[in-house]
Amino acid sequence: MTLLDEIRSRRSVRKYREEPVSDQLISEILEAGRWAPSGLNNQPWRFVVIKDKTFKTKLSEMTHYSGIVAGSDFCIAVFYNSPAGYHREKDIMSIGACIQNMLLYAHHLGIGSVWLGEILKNKDRISEILGINQSNEFMALIAFGYPDEEAAGERLKMNDLLLKIL
Repeated sequence: MTLLDEIRSRRSVRKYREEPVSDQLISEILEAGRWAPSGLNNQPWRFVVIKDKTFKTKLSEMTHYSGIVAGSDFCIAVFYNSPAGYHREKDIMSIGACIQNMLLYAHHLGIGSVWLGEILKNKDRISEILGINQSNEFMALIAFGYPDEEAAGERLKMNDLLLKIL
């Protein structure tokens, strides 16, 4: 499969089998995120890996999508480390690239994932639950696990996305 094929076949997976992902593979997913591009190579992302069922339950109560979080094998909370930052908007785009790297690499490994955004409404509470200080701002929660569903999704046609070619 080519890289473009892998990109095209990645979908958000919201239901997982009860099969643990090894610590080695979790480390590889984090490594993929670590190598994302960032302005001035500042690498403004920080991670919390959540495998503990008690913490997953607490986090699941912070979102409408509680079943996804509670049913995942593990989650990665991604934070913006403001002391490492130099330009907030660019840094947040870099964090998006970091997350995308992790999503794609997990897919490459046969691990499903979904990037949860709705949970941001409780970002201060999330930081409190995880014991993270205010110099790190919660940006996203990603749920991971071996897929227990066939995820599907369509994309708009390129002509609907392309504004112009100059």
